[in-house]
Amino acid sequence: MKTAIEINKLYESNYSQWLEETIESLKSRQLGEIDYDNLIAELEELAKTEKRRVRSLLEQIIRHLLLYQNWHIEKPRNANHWAAEIISFRNQINEELTSNLRNHLAENINLIYSNALDYVKAKTKLTNLPEICPYTLDQILDKNWLPSS
Repeated sequence: MKTAIEINKLYESNYSQWLEETIESLKSRQLGEIDYDNLIAELEELAKTEKRRVRSLLEQIIRHLLLYQNWHIEKPRNANHWAAEIISFRNQINEELTSNLRNHLAENINLIYSNALDYVKAKTKLTNLPEICPYTLDQILDKNWLPSS
């Protein structure tokens, strides 16, 4: 049995081995060999990373929906590209989405939309874009839905 100091040093010197040993300790229920402080920190960071990733993907979808729906001067040239990007980002987000992450997106959709709106305004110089998200989360994630022009 390793001491807490040995386990902590392993975390600092060989993360991969620390992770493998932590997984094995959990599987075999050897709870005395768990580096709880670092494990908690890693799990918290993992949760933050997952949330950042799905927020980023949702923002990308919203950006492209706004471009698709509103940038009429560029639409003949770029509509297919925007639609393909929407599909790609939807596939990625739907692959990772859990009910917890979906709830996180629902709680943060206004901020995510605001960030997407800032980007689209800067890119297009359009002034007629809605300040409040015109799409529901279900619409944004629906693989078959695109806004009308």
